[in-house]
Amino acid sequence: MNLRGKKVLVTGADGFIGSHLVEELLAEGCRVKAFVYYNSFNSWGWLDTLPKATRARLEVFAGDIRDPNGVRRAAEGCDVIFHLAALIAIPFSYHSPDSYVDTNIKGTLNILQAARDLKTKKVLVTSTSEVYGTARYVPIDEAHPFQGQSPYSATKIGADRLAESFYRSFNLPVTIVRPFNTFGPRQSARAVIPTIITQLLCGEKKLKLGALAPTRDFVYVKDTAKGFAAIAKCDKAAGQEINIATGKEISVGDVVKKLIALINPAAVLTADKQRVRPAKSEVERLLGDSRKLRRLTGWKPGQTFDQGLAETVEWFRRPENLARYKSDIYNL
Repeated sequence: MNLRGKKVLVTGADGFIGSHLVEELLAEGCRVKAFVYYNSFNSWGWLDTLPKATRARLEVFAGDIRDPNGVRRAAEGCDVIFHLAALIAIPFSYHSPDSYVDTNIKGTLNILQAARDLKTKKVLVTSTSEVYGTARYVPIDEAHPFQGQSPYSATKIGADRLAESFYRSFNLPVTIVRPFNTFGPRQSARAVIPTIITQLLCGEKKLKLGALAPTRDFVYVKDTAKGFAAIAKCDKAAGQEINIATGKEISVGDVVKKLIALINPAAVLTADKQRVRPAKSEVERLLGDSRKLRRLTGWKPGQTFDQGLAETVEWFRRPENLARYKSDIYNL
Protein backbone atom coordinates (compact mmCIF):
# COMPACT_ATOMS: atom_id res chain seq x y z
CA MET A 1 0.00 0.00 0.00
CA ASN A 2 1.21 3.48 -0.86
CA LEU A 3 0.48 5.61 2.21
CA ARG A 4 0.55 8.95 0.39
CA GLY A 5 -2.89 10.51 0.47
CA LYS A 6 -4.34 7.80 2.71
CA LYS A 7 -6.53 8.76 5.67
CA VAL A 8 -5.00 7.19 8.77
CA LEU A 9 -6.12 7.06 12.40
CA VAL A 10 -3.46 7.00 15.13
CA THR A 11 -4.77 6.12 18.58
CA GLY A 12 -2.50 7.18 21.42
CA ALA A 13 -1.29 10.01 19.17
CA ASP A 14 -0.76 12.22 22.21
CA GLY A 15 1.81 9.82 23.68
CA PHE A 16 5.51 9.16 23.25
CA ILE A 17 5.65 6.78 20.28
CA GLY A 18 2.32 8.00 18.93
CA SER A 19 3.45 11.60 18.53
CA HIS A 20 6.59 10.52 16.68
CA LEU A 21 4.52 8.23 14.47
CA VAL A 22 2.22 11.15 13.62
CA GLU A 23 5.25 13.10 12.40
CA GLU A 24 6.48 10.13 10.35
CA LEU A 25 3.07 9.61 8.73
CA LEU A 26 2.78 13.28 7.86
CA ALA A 27 6.19 13.01 6.18
CA GLU A 28 4.81 10.03 4.22
CA GLY A 29 2.03 12.27 2.90
CA CYS A 30 -0.81 10.78 4.97
CA ARG A 31 -3.93 12.61 6.08
CA VAL A 32 -3.67 12.01 9.81
CA LYS A 33 -6.51 11.83 12.32
CA ALA A 34 -4.95 11.91 15.79
CA PHE A 35 -6.99 10.17 18.49
CA VAL A 36 -6.08 11.79 21.84
CA TYR A 37 -7.38 11.05 25.32
CA TYR A 38 -10.23 13.40 26.19
CA ASN A 39 -9.58 15.69 29.16
CA SER A 40 -11.08 18.93 30.45
CA PHE A 41 -7.80 20.82 29.90
CA ASN A 42 -8.07 20.27 26.13
CA SER A 43 -4.53 18.96 26.23
CA TRP A 44 -3.25 17.04 23.21
CA GLY A 45 -0.29 15.66 25.10
CA TRP A 46 2.99 15.71 23.18
CA LEU A 47 1.19 16.92 20.06
CA ASP A 48 0.98 20.30 21.79
CA THR A 49 4.76 20.60 21.51
CA LEU A 50 4.86 20.15 17.74
CA PRO A 51 5.27 23.22 15.51
CA LYS A 52 2.04 25.10 14.87
CA ALA A 53 2.27 24.39 11.15
CA THR A 54 2.47 20.64 11.89
CA ARG A 55 -0.51 20.72 14.24
CA ALA A 56 -2.52 22.57 11.61
CA ARG A 57 -2.18 19.55 9.31
CA LEU A 58 -3.80 17.23 11.85
CA GLU A 59 -7.41 16.34 12.46
CA VAL A 60 -7.60 15.82 16.21
CA PHE A 61 -10.27 13.60 17.74
CA ALA A 62 -10.59 13.68 21.55
CA GLY A 63 -12.12 10.54 22.99
CA ASP A 64 -11.61 7.46 25.15
CA ILE A 65 -10.40 4.19 23.66
CA ARG A 66 -12.63 2.33 26.14
CA ASP A 67 -15.76 3.83 24.53
CA PRO A 68 -16.87 1.85 21.45
CA ASN A 69 -19.07 4.66 20.14
CA GLY A 70 -16.29 7.23 20.06
CA VAL A 71 -13.86 4.71 18.61
CA ARG A 72 -16.23 3.86 15.78
CA ARG A 73 -16.82 7.52 15.01
CA ALA A 74 -13.06 8.19 14.96
CA ALA A 75 -12.43 5.25 12.62
CA GLU A 76 -15.03 6.29 10.03
CA GLY A 77 -13.51 7.08 6.65
CA CYS A 78 -10.01 5.89 7.60
CA ASP A 79 -8.00 3.59 5.32
CA VAL A 80 -5.51 2.51 8.00
CA ILE A 81 -5.63 2.37 11.80
CA PHE A 82 -2.47 2.49 13.89
CA HIS A 83 -3.61 1.42 17.36
CA LEU A 84 -1.14 2.57 20.02
CA ALA A 85 -3.45 3.74 22.84
CA ALA A 86 -2.70 1.72 25.99
CA LEU A 87 -1.74 1.80 29.63
CA ILE A 88 1.92 0.79 29.68
CA ALA A 89 3.48 1.36 33.11
CA ILE A 90 4.28 -1.98 34.72
CA PRO A 91 4.36 -0.83 38.39
CA PHE A 92 0.95 0.85 38.03
CA SER A 93 -0.46 -2.41 36.68
CA TYR A 94 0.40 -4.15 39.97
CA HIS A 95 -2.20 -2.22 41.94
CA SER A 96 -4.66 -1.15 39.19
CA PRO A 97 -4.99 -4.19 36.89
CA ASP A 98 -8.68 -3.56 36.18
CA SER A 99 -7.84 -0.37 34.32
CA TYR A 100 -5.37 -2.29 32.14
CA VAL A 101 -8.02 -4.84 31.20
CA ASP A 102 -10.45 -2.05 30.29
CA THR A 103 -7.94 -0.01 28.30
CA ASN A 104 -5.65 -2.59 26.73
CA ILE A 105 -8.06 -5.44 26.07
CA LYS A 106 -11.44 -3.75 25.69
CA GLY A 107 -9.85 -0.78 23.93
CA THR A 108 -8.29 -3.11 21.37
CA LEU A 109 -11.58 -4.97 20.96
CA ASN A 110 -13.29 -1.65 20.21
CA ILE A 111 -10.76 -0.93 17.47
CA LEU A 112 -11.12 -4.40 15.96
CA GLN A 113 -14.92 -4.29 16.00
CA ALA A 114 -14.99 -0.85 14.39
CA ALA A 115 -12.45 -1.84 11.74
CA ARG A 116 -14.39 -4.99 10.92
CA ASP A 117 -17.70 -3.16 10.55
CA LEU A 118 -16.18 -0.27 8.59
CA LYS A 119 -14.09 -2.56 6.37
CA THR A 120 -10.86 -0.74 7.21
CA LYS A 121 -8.12 -1.68 4.76
CA LYS A 122 -5.35 -2.18 7.34
CA VAL A 123 -5.08 -2.32 11.11
CA LEU A 124 -1.81 -2.29 13.06
CA VAL A 125 -2.17 -3.29 16.72
CA THR A 126 0.74 -2.36 18.95
CA SER A 127 2.14 -5.12 21.14
CA THR A 128 5.26 -5.08 23.34
CA SER A 129 8.34 -7.21 23.88
CA GLU A 130 7.12 -7.65 27.47
CA VAL A 131 4.72 -10.33 26.21
CA TYR A 132 7.71 -12.65 25.80
CA GLY A 133 8.84 -12.30 29.40
CA THR A 134 12.40 -13.30 30.27
CA ALA A 135 14.01 -14.80 27.18
CA ARG A 136 13.93 -18.59 27.00
CA TYR A 137 16.23 -18.32 23.99
CA VAL A 138 17.86 -15.49 22.08
CA PRO A 139 17.43 -13.73 19.86
CA ILE A 140 13.69 -13.69 20.54
CA ASP A 141 11.72 -14.27 17.36
CA GLU A 142 7.97 -14.12 16.90
CA ALA A 143 7.62 -17.85 17.71
CA HIS A 144 8.93 -17.35 21.27
CA PRO A 145 6.44 -18.44 23.99
CA PHE A 146 4.41 -15.76 25.77
CA GLN A 147 4.78 -15.21 29.51
CA GLY A 148 2.50 -12.89 31.46
CA GLN A 149 5.00 -11.69 34.06
CA SER A 150 2.96 -8.60 34.97
CA PRO A 151 -0.71 -7.61 34.67
CA TYR A 152 0.43 -5.19 31.96
CA SER A 153 2.03 -7.88 29.83
CA ALA A 154 -0.91 -10.22 30.44
CA THR A 155 -3.35 -7.66 29.04
CA LYS A 156 -1.14 -7.07 26.02
CA ILE A 157 -1.03 -10.83 25.39
CA GLY A 158 -4.83 -10.81 25.57
CA ALA A 159 -5.07 -7.90 23.13
CA ASP A 160 -2.70 -9.62 20.70
CA ARG A 161 -4.71 -12.81 20.73
CA LEU A 162 -7.92 -10.88 20.11
CA ALA A 163 -6.26 -9.30 17.09
CA GLU A 164 -5.20 -12.74 15.85
CA SER A 165 -8.75 -14.03 16.29
CA PHE A 166 -10.20 -11.24 14.16
CA TYR A 167 -7.75 -12.08 11.39
CA ARG A 168 -8.56 -15.78 11.54
CA SER A 169 -12.31 -15.48 12.15
CA PHE A 170 -13.22 -12.47 10.01
CA ASN A 171 -10.22 -12.02 7.69
CA LEU A 172 -9.60 -8.57 9.16
CA PRO A 173 -6.28 -7.33 7.69
CA VAL A 174 -4.60 -6.84 11.05
CA THR A 175 -0.89 -6.95 11.89
CA ILE A 176 0.54 -7.19 15.41
CA VAL A 177 3.52 -4.85 15.66
CA ARG A 178 5.86 -5.68 18.53
CA PRO A 179 8.45 -2.99 19.33
CA PHE A 180 11.19 -3.82 21.78
CA ASN A 181 12.31 -1.13 24.26
CA THR A 182 11.73 2.15 22.45
CA PHE A 183 13.49 5.23 23.83
CA GLY A 184 14.04 8.85 22.84
CA PRO A 185 12.70 12.39 23.23
CA ARG A 186 9.28 12.73 24.94
CA GLN A 187 9.43 9.40 26.77
CA SER A 188 7.81 9.42 30.18
CA ALA A 189 9.91 9.19 33.32
CA ARG A 190 8.34 5.81 34.18
CA ALA A 191 10.95 4.41 31.73
CA VAL A 192 14.53 3.84 32.84
CA ILE A 193 16.42 6.10 30.40
CA PRO A 194 14.39 9.28 31.14
CA THR A 195 14.54 8.43 34.85
CA ILE A 196 18.34 8.43 34.77
CA ILE A 197 18.67 11.48 32.51
CA THR A 198 16.28 13.69 34.47
CA GLN A 199 17.88 12.86 37.80
CA LEU A 200 21.33 13.66 36.44
CA LEU A 201 20.29 16.89 34.71
CA CYS A 202 18.51 18.10 37.84
CA GLY A 203 21.75 17.77 39.80
CA GLU A 204 21.17 14.52 41.64
CA LYS A 205 24.48 12.95 42.63
CA LYS A 206 22.92 9.80 44.09
CA LEU A 207 20.79 8.15 41.46
CA LYS A 208 17.78 6.18 42.68
CA LEU A 209 17.31 3.06 40.57
CA GLY A 210 15.97 -0.46 40.69
CA ALA A 211 17.52 -3.60 39.19
CA LEU A 212 20.65 -3.03 37.09
CA ALA A 213 21.30 -6.53 35.74
CA PRO A 214 18.36 -6.91 33.30
CA THR A 215 19.23 -6.43 29.63
CA ARG A 216 17.12 -4.69 27.01
CA ASP A 217 17.08 -4.26 23.24
CA PHE A 218 16.70 -0.49 22.86
CA VAL A 219 15.22 0.95 19.65
CA TYR A 220 15.38 4.69 18.98
CA VAL A 221 11.86 6.09 18.67
CA LYS A 222 12.29 7.48 15.15
CA ASP A 223 13.35 4.03 13.99
CA THR A 224 10.29 2.53 15.69
CA ALA A 225 8.04 5.01 13.88
CA LYS A 226 9.67 4.14 10.56
CA GLY A 227 9.10 0.47 11.36
CA PHE A 228 5.37 1.09 11.77
CA ALA A 229 5.21 2.95 8.46
CA ALA A 230 7.15 0.22 6.67
CA ILE A 231 4.81 -2.47 7.99
CA ALA A 232 1.74 -0.47 6.93
CA LYS A 233 3.11 -0.27 3.39
CA CYS A 234 3.70 -4.03 3.24
CA ASP A 235 0.70 -5.98 1.91
CA LYS A 236 2.23 -9.28 3.05
CA ALA A 237 2.12 -8.17 6.68
CA ALA A 238 -1.57 -8.99 7.22
CA GLY A 239 -2.01 -11.71 9.82
CA GLN A 240 1.62 -11.47 10.90
CA GLU A 241 3.25 -10.70 14.24
CA ILE A 242 6.35 -8.60 13.62
CA ASN A 243 9.15 -7.56 15.98
CA ILE A 244 10.86 -4.18 15.77
CA ALA A 245 14.28 -4.75 17.35
CA THR A 246 17.96 -3.98 16.86
CA GLY A 247 19.33 -7.43 17.70
CA LYS A 248 21.62 -5.90 20.34
CA GLU A 249 21.26 -5.89 24.11
CA ILE A 250 22.68 -3.79 26.91
CA SER A 251 22.20 -4.03 30.67
CA VAL A 252 20.48 -1.29 32.62
CA GLY A 253 23.70 -0.90 34.61
CA ASP A 254 25.72 -0.24 31.46
CA VAL A 255 23.14 2.31 30.30
CA VAL A 256 23.58 4.10 33.62
CA LYS A 257 27.35 4.17 33.15
CA LYS A 258 26.99 5.69 29.67
CA LEU A 259 24.65 8.41 30.91
CA ILE A 260 26.77 9.24 33.94
CA ALA A 261 29.76 9.68 31.63
CA LEU A 262 27.73 11.93 29.31
CA ILE A 263 26.17 14.14 31.98
CA ASN A 264 27.88 13.98 35.41
CA PRO A 265 30.84 11.62 36.01
CA ALA A 266 30.67 12.36 39.75
CA ALA A 267 27.25 10.73 40.20
CA VAL A 268 26.86 7.39 41.98
CA LEU A 269 24.13 4.77 42.23
CA THR A 270 21.88 4.05 45.21
CA ALA A 271 19.34 1.25 45.49
CA ASP A 272 15.66 2.17 45.78
CA LYS A 273 13.57 -0.82 46.87
CA GLN A 274 10.28 0.63 45.60
CA ARG A 275 11.70 0.59 42.05
CA VAL A 276 12.48 -3.14 42.13
CA ARG A 277 9.91 -5.45 40.52
CA PRO A 278 8.84 -8.66 42.30
CA ALA A 279 11.41 -11.35 41.52
CA LYS A 280 9.14 -13.51 39.36
CA SER A 281 7.79 -10.46 37.55
CA GLU A 282 11.12 -8.92 36.49
CA VAL A 283 11.98 -9.60 32.86
CA GLU A 284 15.68 -10.40 33.04
CA ARG A 285 16.62 -10.48 29.38
CA LEU A 286 15.20 -9.10 26.13
CA LEU A 287 17.10 -9.43 22.86
CA GLY A 288 15.00 -9.25 19.73
CA ASP A 289 15.10 -10.85 16.30
CA SER A 290 13.83 -8.52 13.56
CA ARG A 291 14.68 -10.70 10.57
CA LYS A 292 11.01 -11.01 9.61
CA LEU A 293 10.65 -7.22 9.49
CA ARG A 294 13.79 -6.89 7.39
CA ARG A 295 12.69 -9.64 5.03
CA LEU A 296 9.24 -8.12 4.50
CA THR A 297 10.16 -4.43 4.35
CA GLY A 298 13.93 -3.91 4.27
CA TRP A 299 13.74 -1.93 7.53
CA LYS A 300 16.87 -1.55 9.62
CA PRO A 301 17.79 0.83 12.46
CA GLY A 302 18.96 4.23 11.30
CA GLN A 303 20.58 5.13 14.63
CA THR A 304 23.04 3.33 16.85
CA PHE A 305 22.19 3.19 20.54
CA ASP A 306 24.89 5.74 21.36
CA GLN A 307 23.63 8.14 18.69
CA GLY A 308 20.07 7.87 19.94
CA LEU A 309 21.18 8.29 23.53
CA ALA A 310 23.13 11.48 22.69
CA GLU A 311 20.12 12.96 20.84
CA THR A 312 17.85 12.07 23.75
CA VAL A 313 20.14 13.75 26.29
CA GLU A 314 20.30 16.90 24.17
CA TRP A 315 16.50 17.03 23.99
CA PHE A 316 16.23 16.73 27.77
CA ARG A 317 18.86 19.45 28.25
CA ARG A 318 16.47 22.04 26.87
CA PRO A 319 14.93 23.78 29.91
CA GLU A 320 11.41 23.77 28.46
CA ASN A 321 11.58 19.98 28.06
CA LEU A 322 13.21 19.14 31.39
CA ALA A 323 10.64 21.33 33.18
CA ARG A 324 7.92 18.85 32.21
CA TYR A 325 9.46 16.11 34.39
CA LYS A 326 9.40 15.50 38.16
CA SER A 327 12.78 13.90 38.79
CA ASP A 328 12.41 14.02 42.57
CA ILE A 329 9.61 11.43 42.73
CA TYR A 330 9.19 7.83 41.61
CA ASN A 331 7.09 7.95 38.47
CA LEU A 332 4.83 4.89 38.22
